[in-house]
Amino acid sequence: MSEIKNIIFNDDLVKSDIFDKYIRLEDELRQLHKVAIAFSGGVDSTFLLNTAKKVLEKNVLAITLVTDAFPKNEKEFAKKFCRENNIEQIELNIDIFEVDEFAENTKDRCYYCKKNMFEKILLAAKEKGFDIVCEGSNQSDMSDYRPGLKALEELCIYSPLRKALLLKDEIRQLSKKDGILIWDKPSFACLASRVMYGERITKEKLEKIGYCEKVLLELGFKQYRVRMHGNLARIEIYKEDFGRILEEDVRMKIMSSFQKAGFTYVTLDMQGFRSGSMNDMLTIRA
Repeated sequence: MSEIKNIIFNDDLVKSDIFDKYIRLEDELRQLHKVAIAFSGGVDSTFLLNTAKKVLEKNVLAITLVTDAFPKNEKEFAKKFCRENNIEQIELNIDIFEVDEFAENTKDRCYYCKKNMFEKILLAAKEKGFDIVCEGSNQSDMSDYRPGLKALEELCIYSPLRKALLLKDEIRQLSKKDGILIWDKPSFACLASRVMYGERITKEKLEKIGYCEKVLLELGFKQYRVRMHGNLARIEIYKEDFGRILEEDVRMKIMSSFQKAGFTYVTLDMQGFRSGSMNDMLTIRA
């Protein structure tokens, strides 16, 4: 594959500069020899794990965290992917609420959360004979406020996708080319990112948000967030879906379900879906 500079796939041209990055990724993984991958089941970590499996074969271990902060269906996909691709996987059950800074929901919440989780991943990897741990952040992540990246650096966690300068859209293109079925899967961050900074995070709140987002999934919305502001739920969806969400049967289903979950007010964000919108508050406060 490394000799191919352009490839036609379903009438789409994957450009040579993207393949150059892919070659860089392969080389980076090959030099690591043996890696454990923090595998959430999202597009980025799936692409990274799939590439590592091709390059390193049996010298790959997938480690999937099971916490209240991630939807349960993500865990099921991760298990299925590893089984179908003959990749060794271990699941770590984490009580993220043992991290006080996570529950307190300060602006550095992600730093403390990542540090706690990856300390546990490192320990589990070493117990299985893997000294190197990789994770799936990409170059596009550098444009947003992500304090968790500092924790990864402190723990010497490798980020091969960032090292190869791969952007999110490029990872999707390469995933599609490689036949990874979830190449166009929506991005789903930690459920804690839906709670307004300064508002304490509880298991009940995460369950409430997860329930409401599942309602949007079942209604057929592809990309969404349910942001929590006290007893108000702020829905973010693609702008092109605005018309559908205002259809009477859809609107009533959302209202009844969200009120059943405990929200008094339900509102639609007129700016539409945008990743990390809770970080806007940090800019306003600054």
